[in-house]
Amino acid sequence: MAQERAAAASAAPLEEVSGWPEETCRRELPSVLPRLLSMYQHSESWTEHIQILKVIIEMFLPHMNHLTLEQAFFSQVLPKTVKLFDDMIYELTSQAGGLSSQNLEIQTTLRNILQTMVQVLEVLTGCVQHVCATQESVVLEKIHSLPSSVLHVIRSTFVHCKNSESVYSGRLHLVSDLLQALFKEAYSLQKQLMELVDAVLLDPSVDSNGDILDMVIVIHSLLDICSVISSMDQAFHANTWKFIIKQSLKHQSLVKNQLKHKDIISSLCEDILFSFHSCLQLAEQMTQSESQDDADYRLFQKTLKLSRFFANSLLHYTKEFHPFLSDSCSVLHRLYLQIYSKLPPSLYAASISKAQQEEVACAFLVTLDPLISQLLPLQSFMQAVLDSKLDLPCELQFPQCLLLVVVMDKLPAQPEHVQTLWCTENQVSQGAARISLFRAIFYSFEQCSGELSLPVHLQGVESKGRAEAASTLYQHVCVHLCTFITSFHPSLFAELDTALLNAVLGVNMITSLLAMDVWCFVARYGTAELCAHHVTLVAHLIKSSPGECQQLAHLSILLKRLFFLMAPPHQVEFIKKFSPKEAENLPVWQCISLQALCGEVRKQAAHAITRVGTAQCRRWLSTSPTLGELQSLNTALSALLAVCNSAAEALDVAQQTAIIEVGNQLWAFLNVKQVTSQPYVQQTLSLLLPILGFFVQTVDPQLISQVVSLQTSLLKLEPADHVRFAVLDFVSSLGKLFIPQVIQDKMLPNLSCIFALLLADRNWLLEQHTLEAFTQFAEGTHHEEIVPQCVSSEEIKNKVVTFLEKSGCVDEAEAAKVERVKQEKAVFWVPFAEVTEAETKQSSLQPSAKRARHDLPLEEEEYRSALQAATRALEATESLIQKTPAPAWLLMEMETLQQRIERLKRQIL
Repeated sequence: MAQERAAAASAAPLEEVSGWPEETCRRELPSVLPRLLSMYQHSESWTEHIQILKVIIEMFLPHMNHLTLEQAFFSQVLPKTVKLFDDMIYELTSQAGGLSSQNLEIQTTLRNILQTMVQVLEVLTGCVQHVCATQESVVLEKIHSLPSSVLHVIRSTFVHCKNSESVYSGRLHLVSDLLQALFKEAYSLQKQLMELVDAVLLDPSVDSNGDILDMVIVIHSLLDICSVISSMDQAFHANTWKFIIKQSLKHQSLVKNQLKHKDIISSLCEDILFSFHSCLQLAEQMTQSESQDDADYRLFQKTLKLSRFFANSLLHYTKEFHPFLSDSCSVLHRLYLQIYSKLPPSLYAASISKAQQEEVACAFLVTLDPLISQLLPLQSFMQAVLDSKLDLPCELQFPQCLLLVVVMDKLPAQPEHVQTLWCTENQVSQGAARISLFRAIFYSFEQCSGELSLPVHLQGVESKGRAEAASTLYQHVCVHLCTFITSFHPSLFAELDTALLNAVLGVNMITSLLAMDVWCFVARYGTAELCAHHVTLVAHLIKSSPGECQQLAHLSILLKRLFFLMAPPHQVEFIKKFSPKEAENLPVWQCISLQALCGEVRKQAAHAITRVGTAQCRRWLSTSPTLGELQSLNTALSALLAVCNSAAEALDVAQQTAIIEVGNQLWAFLNVKQVTSQPYVQQTLSLLLPILGFFVQTVDPQLISQVVSLQTSLLKLEPADHVRFAVLDFVSSLGKLFIPQVIQDKMLPNLSCIFALLLADRNWLLEQHTLEAFTQFAEGTHHEEIVPQCVSSEEIKNKVVTFLEKSGCVDEAEAAKVERVKQEKAVFWVPFAEVTEAETKQSSLQPSAKRARHDLPLEEEEYRSALQAATRALEATESLIQKTPAPAWLLMEMETLQQRIERLKRQIL
């Protein structure tokens, strides 16, 4: 009751004042305004607050001096007005849970509060309109409290309207009309305020830090409002952003150091991605819908236009505030990747029509390209893109690869120091390192296993009115990398060489092949001397390699390819430097195709390799052969096989005979147990079989029968894959061989057993090769009777029939294929740190019997391993004696071995 009496006592003066004419208001302003302000400050009634504010603004505000508005009015009224508005928001939120159509009291209370809030907004609109009408150029310092107070109220209004669904739950309809009025009034108030702020002039010649800070606060407050209204009103949202960008650029020189550039760019990126995904969602709906709805398409076009606006705004802002982008590079990097991940040819692209793909691409991609050009010189962008700990999800790996190619395309136009920064590794800080662009490309390419296996195709750039043919990712990266090499600064060749060698020595075969292609391009693009230097370098690496490993296989392929590119005079110099007449150079010559040499030089090299290779084999045979010395033997066999494959026509009869004799003698030392347990023996077998297969028409049939018999026993023990492939290659060479009657009974059943075992193998690659080889064998063999025996089971018979009829190929739907590849990619994905660790590991085929020499006594297990190896060698000799007559030298060697055993026994005792 006391509150009502106080309100009644103060109402009479308000009624009296509200009836005053304009002249009276001007005259009484100095005496009445303090009284009204005092009433306002001490009033506890929301309704009275509004009444007082209306009287002041309508009757007295027009007569106030605009230079003293802040001190005389705004600073005294607006803080309490903001608190009043916040209290009403709190009251609404607190009581909204009790709202119902039956509870009229709560309903009336809430509606009254909402109506009061609308009146507050109207009052604030009156203040803003007055300033706009009376001041052509506004000085923020003179209205300091107005913009911040208005923006606070506007934001609170929008937040309440945005959350109204959850605040009022299922009873929103009871207050929806007032909420609409509230939103509309806030919308109008913001438009008025933006007009006022647009009239602000900041004089750079005047010390106006207060004005600058006020302007920064306005921009940041509007940015905050943008995040609230982004899903409420697209046009209003866009206009707010337009105003933020406009004011930031208008006062750029003054506010650039105070603006939160990272927040502005992050918000823009969020809105770009939101509108981008909205476009894709609408496009997908239209694609899936059978009927084309004009309304849907108009909405798509409207959203696309909004997206284009956001993208252009980002490009404009980043261009003008380029020196302040260091904190935003990671966000911009992710934006690029996320957009490209949803557009073809990405495996994760949205399913939309070709026409809509082009529309979306035009709206976004044309903006992203110049954006990358702006970011290239920034070291923070380099760090974001080339971060050694960059851990991208599967869907962003392909866009990362495309981005690196784009960077590579743009770098030649950049200054030398920018190129150098991109192409060299750098330890930025204790926890962050930046890898080189070259290394990043190879790593990123390696992560795109799904895109490479599908493969995806990228459309080429239009040139002279014609679009280039689509290319695979492999072609795309290879061509652009080679193009970059032709135009980058020469000082970067050292970094390129390092990256190429690391990639060639890497564990991923397809990446290694890419590096080889690029390396061969460098050899062809450069001088003949450069090519010769590279060949010599690779040859030295191969020669110094400690043993068989995957990296050595990659180097061997590279050397073989580079050797073809050497000029003939340099080939002659190479032969002098790595003479084929010396056994120590056989590791190099086993990798080289002699077809790269011309005429007489090829013949001389072939003869030299054959002499040295056969001599190496005889030396191994004549000096108590051991498993530990098989590496040198395998190198000699590999070199002989290289001669057979690339220069057989250069060999005379005597040299061919020498190779066959060596093969005969070596075969006597092979048995099934050794092959299945010793990797080096497996390699010996894999080399010996193709050599014997090459001369199969002249090899003793008895030896061929022994080979086939051992292969049959070996396959039953499920040897390594490469051994099974070697067996398949050998039996494939027997297709046109006539088998003598005397060994047919033993050899033909074994041969049919080999094909049956290989055809039943579950390795799909071996199965495919076996089907092809068996088909050729069946068509060319003189012994047709064994063909049915090879397909004894119904399963194998159906497999062969399906292969012959080409009826087993099931066309996989494109969508199913993409989904399968995505799942495979997720399985194969390995983080960069693990790839780097794997690259440093060397796989070795060292036999278990071969041990490194130690100065200290050997461990017990090493003694046991060495003794087991000796036992296996004796068992092999015993088996051979039972099968074939012993050679004359065997007894002498056994006596020598016996003497060594006696010496060892004496040492033990």
